[in-house]
Amino acid sequence: MTLRINRGFDESERPEAARLFWQAFAAKLGRVLGPEDRALRFLHPALDPRFALGARDGKGQMLGLAGFKTAEGGLVDAGMGDLARVYGWVGALWRGPLLELLERPLQPGVFQMDGIFVDERARGQGVGSALLAAIRAEAERSGAGEVQLDVIDSNPRAKALYERVGFVATGTEHTGPLAWVFGFRSATRMRLPLTG
Repeated sequence: MTLRINRGFDESERPEAARLFWQAFAAKLGRVLGPEDRALRFLHPALDPRFALGARDGKGQMLGLAGFKTAEGGLVDAGMGDLARVYGWVGALWRGPLLELLERPLQPGVFQMDGIFVDERARGQGVGSALLAAIRAEAERSGAGEVQLDVIDSNPRAKALYERVGFVATGTEHTGPLAWVFGFRSATRMRLPLTG
């Protein structure tokens, strides 16, 4: 398969980017952002192409995205007002704090991944590996010493991919009683040291 990796996505690709995001993260975020039609209405304007690398096939079809977070922003750029626009203020007031629990603070010298997702029709074809290689290159250009991400316990396939490309586990956080909200019991923090 011919693959091209480019920075961001076009406005015309925004619906596809939102669909792929939801396809990948519905199990994790379904109880907070669902149902699907509302989640897509929220995600469509919230995804920021400045903080994404996109994988496309030879015909230009989007196959996946890898997001990252910097001091300037991240892949999902939304606040309480954006939540309220779709879920109302009452819905925003309980969704916002729950989503905040999933955020990772930026650390000096660390390139923080902000999600990676590949269309289910293209999985197993090297798209995820290509996106991770592009993330590594982006991190090296930024001068970071490592790339960091989290992977949930219900996604062993993703964890195996990360380990194959050199990520190592550095710790695990448990969701405790919030497991029923997020659909996973723990998340493993992983890091990829960069040698420059």
